Amino acid sequence: MFYLGLAAGYLKNYIKTRLTYRSDFWIEVLSDLLFNGLNLLFILVVFNQTDSLGGWNREQILFIYGFFMIPYGLFSAVFNLYGFSERYIVKGEMDRILTRPAYNLYQIILENLDPAALFSSLAGAVVMGYSWTKLDISWSWYDPFVFIALIIGAVMIYFGVFIAITATAFYSDAPTGIMPLIWNIQNYGRYPITIYNKLLKGLLTFLLPFAFVGFYPAAYFLDPDNWMGYALMTPVVGIVFFILGLFIWNTGVHRYRGAGS
Repeated sequence: MFYLGLAAGYLKNYIKTRLTYRSDFWIEVLSDLLFNGLNLLFILVVFNQTDSLGGWNREQILFIYGFFMIPYGLFSAVFNLYGFSERYIVKGEMDRILTRPAYNLYQIILENLDPAALFSSLAGAVVMGYSWTKLDISWSWYDPFVFIALIIGAVMIYFGVFIAITATAFYSDAPTGIMPLIWNIQNYGRYPITIYNKLLKGLLTFLLPFAFVGFYPAAYFLDPDNWMGYALMTPVVGIVFFILGLFIWNTGVHRYRGAGS
């Protein structure tokens, strides 16, 4: 109850701030939608030149992209720590966080909420719904529960990977580190893994498992005969990487000795 109350308090403060600066909120929403729209336009342009991409047609690619956007938006709404090193390490705000009774990572996440990113999830759901109507996809009674489990697993993968990457700030003085590189790599998860070479397939499956935030779980609905095994591993991979990310974060916090002068 303590943590739920804390989350409610931070959310109220966020709403009050956004009500004061409403234009900023809608500009942010519009910019996110325009960015997603450009990615969607790129897919449509590609399919003006070809009928398939790695054996996948336009509607299937749109379905994968739509699925990808749902966990992406959910994650982006609650994880906005790209300036963590500059704000919390260089400027010393981590010291303030550590003097409070709530779990440090939970506080930091709440301080950087970005609910506007949820519109990306909404846009993804619309794209996926549209492509669903164009595809002959069978639907079983348990598929909604599988869908929810796959989304949760994908979000946990995001958290695990980026919590671990953010935690590198405890070990390095670099202001940004490798965060931009990893953020660019995650975009590969929105396309079928079959279009990549073996090295990239291995990277996106085992080391930085972003294939599990888009392609593999989406392929559960598109081609379960070939991809169900990988798809159903999504929650397992999510749990493993989430635990690993928290371990790296907690180890970094214990290593932290306060802001320098």
